[in-house]
Amino acid sequence: MNSRMRRIAISLAVSTMTLSLASCSVLEDSAEGGSAKPTRGDDITVGLLLPEKANQRYDKFDHPIIKKKVDELTSGKGRVVYANADQDAGEQKKQLQRMVDDKVDVVLLDAVDAKDIADGVQKAKDADIPVIAYDRLAEGPIDAYISFDNQQVGEVQGRALAEVLDGGRSEKIVMMNGAVTDPNAAEFKKSALAELGNKVTIAKQYDTKDWKPSNARANMMAAISSIGAGNIDGVYSANDGMAGGIVSALKAAGVTDLPPITGQDAELEAVQRIVAGEQYMSVYKPYPEEAETAAELAVAVAHGWGIEFDALTRDKVDSPTTENIPAHLVLVSPLTKDNIEETVIEDGIYKVSDICTSKYETACEELGLKK
Repeated sequence: MNSRMRRIAISLAVSTMTLSLASCSVLEDSAEGGSAKPTRGDDITVGLLLPEKANQRYDKFDHPIIKKKVDELTSGKGRVVYANADQDAGEQKKQLQRMVDDKVDVVLLDAVDAKDIADGVQKAKDADIPVIAYDRLAEGPIDAYISFDNQQVGEVQGRALAEVLDGGRSEKIVMMNGAVTDPNAAEFKKSALAELGNKVTIAKQYDTKDWKPSNARANMMAAISSIGAGNIDGVYSANDGMAGGIVSALKAAGVTDLPPITGQDAELEAVQRIVAGEQYMSVYKPYPEEAETAAELAVAVAHGWGIEFDALTRDKVDSPTTENIPAHLVLVSPLTKDNIEETVIEDGIYKVSDICTSKYETACEELGLKK
């Protein structure tokens, strides 16, 4: 069973379990005079704090999916208050404080700086407002964590690059990691390095400030100057935005036959680069599953529904400040030109017409992608 099928199977199992447990809860409420009734009704407020706008996923997928799911789960009575920090850690702390002051019922927090936000999380805790870490594991007294399996992300990236190169230590790669303020970046790097191991030579390695494509481009230009464009056999890029900057740098250096480049997030431009042969792979992360589960967790916490919360948080994770945080980790899968139809198209992330614009029509036809 491949990783995508395992992801679907686990998701179905959890959904079935949740329904079963919820049914049991209803029976128990009837038998015990409703002692386990929710502490709040459906008129709840969920605070949603997202970190940045450079990555298209947050405004395009995460926010609208969470908003829609909260609306469904609360019969239209719940609301989502949204703020995006645009990669400003100080601004995000202010946004969190405003939500604490406004007495939201629960906060979904995707931290700009996981360490810096810890005191804000503590203030929320002191105000009796639960905080669920979303996508990135923030420090402080977090109540739950929902994200993709970040170890698996790095493994998928590293394995894909090692396999496509398959030339031993003589092959040189550039490693373009994410921001040091993002704990996910450290996990991606560690897991990717475990897969790359002694299979390649890492000629240059960078931690890219703020995950910005422009910073990745500048780093790549420095790597090209040091190593020589013709001596770079592959590039590990931790996400798709940076992969775009890397491609731009290589083209500016006169490279026409691009080396294999990894990515993550299955951004539309990255999928198009994969179709055109400019990017080797990305990591497909099923955003609807992560975002909908986050909404379910938030509503469960706001309602005080312990049994549904337990059903959704079968995993445990540790942060530098907190151990045994209840968690839900969503599986990911590699995205290459061979499985575009079975991933982003089948899951409704993009239509063929979104990908196969006039610039990419010929390449799409060669892959059998038809509008």
